[in-house]
Amino acid sequence: MKKKIAIVSSVLFLAGCFDSGDAEAKNVALGKVVFDKNCASCHGKAAVGLTKNWKQVLPNGKYPAPPLNGSAHAWHHSPKLLLSTINNGGAKLGGWMPGFKGKLSEDEKQAILDYLHSLWPKDIQQKYDARFK
Repeated sequence: MKKKIAIVSSVLFLAGCFDSGDAEAKNVALGKVVFDKNCASCHGKAAVGLTKNWKQVLPNGKYPAPPLNGSAHAWHHSPKLLLSTINNGGAKLGGWMPGFKGKLSEDEKQAILDYLHSLWPKDIQQKYDARFK
């Protein structure tokens, strides 16, 4: 009987591990869909940006949308600050990003962050995780 309990417990534990990976993969997939629909027009496909020099002010006095794929500064910011930017937009930061508060669900916003995290190089992911997770 003890052996059966140990086997069942092990199977349930392992199943939970696999479900977590599936849930994470589904969340990243959702994030890609939401990003492509709401963000890619300014931040570029796969978040690579639309301009090489995203730090240079445009003729209109605004900054272009930065890349979010780990090659710019997004990974330096906490999840809380990134969510605040998604919610409130980027006008305070010198950009023109609209706010998505009330337009995207909390799950969709978190999925975007998970998707972006998945695009970052492994070393950037590790630095970010060590700092914020």
